[in-house]
Amino acid sequence: MSESPRFKRVVLKLSGESFCEAGQRGIHMPEAVNIAGQIQKAQELGCEIGVVIGGGNILRGAQFKEHSQAIQEATAHYMGMLATVINGLALQDALESIGCETRLMTAIRMDGVAEPYLRRRARRHLEKGRIVILAAGTGGPFVTTDTAAALRSLELGADVVAKATRVDGVYSDDPELNPHAVLYRKLSYREVREQNLRVMDSTAITHCEERSMPILVFNFKKEGNIGRAVMGDTVGTVISNVASADPD
Repeated sequence: MSESPRFKRVVLKLSGESFCEAGQRGIHMPEAVNIAGQIQKAQELGCEIGVVIGGGNILRGAQFKEHSQAIQEATAHYMGMLATVINGLALQDALESIGCETRLMTAIRMDGVAEPYLRRRARRHLEKGRIVILAAGTGGPFVTTDTAAALRSLELGADVVAKATRVDGVYSDDPELNPHAVLYRKLSYREVREQNLRVMDSTAITHCEERSMPILVFNFKKEGNIGRAVMGDTVGTVISNVASADPD
């Protein structure tokens, strides 16, 4: 009998930058198909997967804050939410092209392209083995998709928030700028705040801490890491109520 995954239900947080090559913008479909393949393999291990999508590869709502007086900040955030729907459509087609059953659900109603997000319906889709793509953040401005991932994980009864990044986990400093930065394997929510570690925004961290929802930060660019993450292998950094050991 094959080993069961440690995390039976996962909310995977993908940034918009996951959909493009490093340093580029827009959607590079080979990247989307690669992610889709990893998600499929993780699901085949016996895991139910919801995916919260970012939109920074297309547009960040915050980018208008300092550079334009013509667009209100709230409007810019709504524009960013729509960008996540574009990424959601790309991921949906990428998943379905390799045989996965999916549902794209949005926090802003747009019935021509996706289902409206309803908690009970989303849970039912997961129970039926569908990969649920969750777009448009929370449906309201001034809230990041990190916070949306934290909230959806709590609503859907997930076992972990798995945040996919391009580095191996949480470091003491930016590893792309500081070659001497050290990798942490375990951190507490409090340590993340006190050290001002840029993992997820503070609201997302607080929501997870209040409900003891663990966060796993890992490198999705390493082939098979999504599967290893759901199996509970040592990949990335686990953030929970347990304080850190020494960093690697």
